[in-house]
Amino acid sequence: MSQMLLPPASASEIATAVRRGEVTAQEVVEEHLALIARVDSGVNALTVVFAERARTTAAEVDATIAAGHEPGPLAGVPISVKENIDLTWSATTNGWRGLAGAVPARDATIVRRLREAGAVPVARGNMPDFGMRWDTDNDLFGRTCNPWNPRRSAGGSSGGDAVAVATGMSAIGLGNDFGGSLRLPAYATGVVGLRPTHGRVPRAAVQGQPVALTLQQFSVNGPMARSVDDVALALGVMQGWDADDPVSVVPPAASPDGMPRRVGVVRGLAGLAVDPEVAAGVDRAAASLSRSGWEVVDVDAPLLEDAAVLWRRLSCTDMLISLDPAALGQPLGRSATAFLRDSTAAARPYESAREYAQAWARRAAIATEWRRLLVDVPVILGPVSTSRMREPDYDLGGREAADRAWRDLWLTVVVNFLGLPALALPTGLGSDGMPTGVQLIGPMFGEEVLLDAGRAVEAGVPSLPPVPSPS
Repeated sequence: MSQMLLPPASASEIATAVRRGEVTAQEVVEEHLALIARVDSGVNALTVVFAERARTTAAEVDATIAAGHEPGPLAGVPISVKENIDLTWSATTNGWRGLAGAVPARDATIVRRLREAGAVPVARGNMPDFGMRWDTDNDLFGRTCNPWNPRRSAGGSSGGDAVAVATGMSAIGLGNDFGGSLRLPAYATGVVGLRPTHGRVPRAAVQGQPVALTLQQFSVNGPMARSVDDVALALGVMQGWDADDPVSVVPPAASPDGMPRRVGVVRGLAGLAVDPEVAAGVDRAAASLSRSGWEVVDVDAPLLEDAAVLWRRLSCTDMLISLDPAALGQPLGRSATAFLRDSTAAARPYESAREYAQAWARRAAIATEWRRLLVDVPVILGPVSTSRMREPDYDLGGREAADRAWRDLWLTVVVNFLGLPALALPTGLGSDGMPTGVQLIGPMFGEEVLLDAGRAVEAGVPSLPPVPSPS
């Protein structure tokens, strides 16, 4: 196998080389399986490894090419799939013991589309129970460790897939984002995570069951990878209307050429303290954009605290109902139970239908302010978290810990609250030896301008060194 394509080669490099016959999909998969065998025991990112199925699928890709047929834009690319996205090869556990035997009858639409494009699932990525935490741990599979430093959280809830991508065990990770669950692990591990516009990428099939309103409005599926180009490649395959998802749409034709090349930098964050390393990462990204010809201006995030409070209270109100052990039939895991208790105590869930309705009504006013801003300044640059990644279980320990974890992410959760697209990407290594990073936020269906800006940031900041090998 070509040395260039040893993990962590990019998804684009792998697919191009496989399509040209420079390397086989089977060789690519074998290298990734070998890396998984060496690395995963030290990080516990992957819950199930599909060695034989991956080999069979890779052989099918190679046979397609040998027959002179088109293998797809992701030919031979190894991917990981989060534990809450249906893949018929194993149970969709949601990280919870109660679903350990829940093998789906069919693949999620995004999994099917990626497989039809030639991608090869090699494993599933770990997550906390029902994706509820900003750290990745559960009673079913245990804790996922940050490969840069095990004394720092790997983020959540798509932590397993982020670590798999960061260490080269998969080239693309499939996750989802309800309150930063793609962008926070991307920040924690130094990879790129794209939270698409609400409705652009299909989610789970509803199948006649009720779905909490916050889950309908705040959560999206999206990709993680090691470059902006790779998440763009994955988005192009994943996106589009799906009969099983009532909010999915055909994305409108859009071009970044029609938008002003202007970036608004959010620095103040409603008076929240921003760690100096975080601020330095934002400055590096802003300087990169300026050198690439973008106009960079300072802006305030409209009604930021209002939006963050509403996101939290609405989310906790719905979680108390949908994750009630009496309704589930058995309790959540230990850490998830503690998180739900602490977060709901701090958030003050709504107690009346009137309050709940008024909160949703307030969302329209906030969305209007953001829409007006994004017309003039189509890209907003700011931190994913105002702090460096904290210790494992930092989001547990009572009301104070729950408040602190949420306040770190005000700019992140407002994106979920409004259904906007956002791209998280690294900006070099901090003095603490951990990746630094930022997020770019855009208008509805403005992924093209975000990806354009992301490439400018990526080209102008220091590259990360190789991820340390787990000890």
